Amino acid sequence: MLLYEQIRKNKVKTVFIVTGFVLFVLLVGAAISYVNYGDAIPGLIFTPIFSLFYVGIVIMSSTNIVMKMNRAQEVTSVEEHRFLWHTVENMAMVARVPMPRIFIINDPSPNAFATGLKPEKAAVAVTTGLLDRLSREEVEGVIAHEVAHIKNYDVRLSTVTLALVSVIAIMSDIGSRMLFFRSIGGRRDQNQNPIFLIIGLVLLVLAPLIAMLINMAISRNREFLADASGAELTRNPDALASALEKIANVETPVEQASSASAPLYFSDPLKKKVSALFSTHPDPVERISRLRQM
Repeated sequence: MLLYEQIRKNKVKTVFIVTGFVLFVLLVGAAISYVNYGDAIPGLIFTPIFSLFYVGIVIMSSTNIVMKMNRAQEVTSVEEHRFLWHTVENMAMVARVPMPRIFIINDPSPNAFATGLKPEKAAVAVTTGLLDRLSREEVEGVIAHEVAHIKNYDVRLSTVTLALVSVIAIMSDIGSRMLFFRSIGGRRDQNQNPIFLIIGLVLLVLAPLIAMLINMAISRNREFLADASGAELTRNPDALASALEKIANVETPVEQASSASAPLYFSDPLKKKVSALFSTHPDPVERISRLRQM
């Protein structure tokens, strides 16, 4: 019961955070419009149009781009890596999703990630370090975690939220430039409410940071959900916990991983020691603890 309750709570929490994120994007657009023109309505109209356009462009980016960024080589037949092929195939079958494409990254640091905006276009990549350092049950647990991301459409969600972060950054930059040039020209709407004006200015400055924090919160929550869903697929949460423990204890980063692709990985591939608030992944200790309790 704990397993299914955790999955339910994580899904509800994600819906709540994403809904808040979308409303925040609209609020930022309204604030920029009010600060510059004394009217929030144009911002409320323009922001969703611009956001949909920009998100659409980002979504069009293919899985191949992500794999090329990480120098992943595709496994095209079962003969190339029989164990990995059958493991991915079995987990996809259990999850009732199409078998994803399989890639291997030549790197000694154990890690993995999944990408693809829908199950039919998904792919799973693992490092050679994952295959060399982990047991078969642990590798299966990690693969189950990544297949759970595919099943839960997490990659699509991550892509959309990352795009919205970029939208807010672009809008904030444009809004700041507009405000700068308007102040030089001495133009200001005298009907602007001072309180709303101050709130709008604060949002204009802090919006990119707040958006980044929301995006990281979504990313952390989806990792918990994938852990629980992955444990559901294998019925072996201890193997996933053991794999996470081994990966977290490796200090060597994945050389090909970048800050852009880092949120996709099973565990932080950059091995940065940052505050939990600014981390794209939950504390491994908490993840392991939750898995051990299942």
